[in-house]
Amino acid sequence: MKIVEEPNTFGYKYEFCPFHNITQHEQSFRWNAYSGILGIWNEWEIVNNTFVAMWMRGGDSCGAKNRQTKVLLSCGSANKLAQVSEPSTCMYSVTFETPLVCHPHSLLVYPTLRETLQGEWDEAEQALHDELITEQGYNKTLKEIFQEAGYLRDTKEKETKQDSKSSAKSEFDTLESCKEEYQKLSEEVQRLRALLSQHRILVSIDQDNSQTATTPPSAVTVKEKETHLRGDTGLRSDGLNSQRDQTDH
Repeated sequence: MKIVEEPNTFGYKYEFCPFHNITQHEQSFRWNAYSGILGIWNEWEIVNNTFVAMWMRGGDSCGAKNRQTKVLLSCGSANKLAQVSEPSTCMYSVTFETPLVCHPHSLLVYPTLRETLQGEWDEAEQALHDELITEQGYNKTLKEIFQEAGYLRDTKEKETKQDSKSSAKSEFDTLESCKEEYQKLSEEVQRLRALLSQHRILVSIDQDNSQTATTPPSAVTVKEKETHLRGDTGLRSDGLNSQRDQTDH
């Protein structure tokens, strides 16, 4: 289902596709007239265990952030966008009228849940009544139920990624951590040098005069000993050269 609002007084046309996206198209003859996405379906907004709005996030970039839209649901005789506004820069508010929400129970969350989640909700209600959990614990349980149902976005994965990035960024923030990592690298270099020595490969290390003993080597040059193939005395090539010299004379 796609809901299209005709150009308003500001010269924009809006297209709203529930659970998909919302777009804005400037009705102008300018060569760079704006046409873009104001938000992509993200999650519901639930208040008092009732669906009240749809959040469309992650739209086109707008400076340091992305455009997003809050779509409010309202009873109406037909599907239409009754109102569009921009309360703050790149933050839009849309009122969507539809007969689908006119029934007083049409926006209740509980009836839409599968049986197992309804059971978890019932248990939470009973625990709250028996004072086994607090109001805060009850609301936390409901939020987890809504996330499990896919009505709210689960932010755990996002927080985990942010923590990983933060940890990687701060890995060498301290001098101590840097020294520890350098010690590990030095030990690895020593191990590789010993391995090369076992295979009779010479290793020479060139260091700048200004470097200290704790400074990593500036260059490492590996030279392999010149050896003949096994059984090759080198006389064959010498003999051929002598024979060639005699022929020239």
